[in-house]
Amino acid sequence: MKTTPLAFDYQSTTPCSEEVMKAMAPYWTEVWGNPSSKQNRLGLNASAAITVARDKLAALLDISSQRLIFTSGATEANNLALLGHARAKALEYGRPGHLITISTEHNSVIQPLRQLEKEGFRVTELTPNSDGIITLDSLMNVFSEDTFLVSVMVANNEIGVLQPISEIASLCKSRGITFHSDAAQGFGNVPIDFKKIGIDFASISGHKIYGPKGIGLLIVNETCDVMPLQWGGNQENGIRAGTLPVPLVIGFVKAAELAIEHLDVHYKYLKDLRDQLWQGLNNEIPDLTINGSLERRLPNNLNFTVGGVIGSRLHKQLRPLLSCSSGSACSNGSPSHVLISLGRTTQQAEASLRLSIGRSTTLSNIEIAVQAISNVVVKLRG
Repeated sequence: MKTTPLAFDYQSTTPCSEEVMKAMAPYWTEVWGNPSSKQNRLGLNASAAITVARDKLAALLDISSQRLIFTSGATEANNLALLGHARAKALEYGRPGHLITISTEHNSVIQPLRQLEKEGFRVTELTPNSDGIITLDSLMNVFSEDTFLVSVMVANNEIGVLQPISEIASLCKSRGITFHSDAAQGFGNVPIDFKKIGIDFASISGHKIYGPKGIGLLIVNETCDVMPLQWGGNQENGIRAGTLPVPLVIGFVKAAELAIEHLDVHYKYLKDLRDQLWQGLNNEIPDLTINGSLERRLPNNLNFTVGGVIGSRLHKQLRPLLSCSSGSACSNGSPSHVLISLGRTTQQAEASLRLSIGRSTTLSNIEIAVQAISNVVVKLRG
């Protein structure tokens, strides 16, 4: 009898929770109007549902509802913040300026910035320390007179390390520099006080927090100009045209509500399981190399390199047993640029595992994973 591989890839996506599915249900067939069409009751009801959901999310985040721009996901939110703000700034100053990021960012940050380079902007990619974390000194050393934006993610999508976001935001604010952060992995897993920290742009994804795919959020500082990336409507304060998917918005807000409400409980549960997973693996395979800081890390993430094995064989042997990865879901199988930035060779990057656990992971799952990985490694090492 064929068994389903155990899920250890919750950082790539999460299943929709039952509460989220229940919240969305009426908006597929009952309240099915177009929220942009307010000339009939169906449209008015849909519009009202969006307004209520937006206000609820704003209250949860303790920020103005005017700052919330719904998008199709964190990728679009990152593109809108980076491309939209940079082009608006270039228009304001009459020339392109300078942006700073780190080499371990998600591709949905790196690629838009490389597009901006083609448009004449200067981009500096800082390499973090061996633990994956950037220092404030390294950031300050590359500021220039025309630096107008810094983009550093809350938590890395591959190695799970947490960046000093509050300190970076404070440094940027003191110099009048816009700060953007991809919060897709951090939101719902670690506390983030968007109001207190002072992030100008923050990107969030619904399907990372047990919500639906196809919906996300860009939190916008109302004083920061953004040039739209698409045209054809005046939705979302004129920043993002297009009819909002009402069920997805409702589901996203419900998922955010649950994530915030139960954050402390989920954090402890995930961290306890993660620590048992790491301890168990080290007991069986003592020479594993952790990738990134173990202390400053998401509670549900482990990323490590297995020495003495060929990466393709390692993943092939594990595939029927565990759903996991060697890097980002958006890397298309290429060696992880994150691990390369940390100094790993291509061979080491390919022989690495990212294990991410979820709310439904059990201690039994952890024990099975430890045994499965250790058995495969012993077999491959001969």
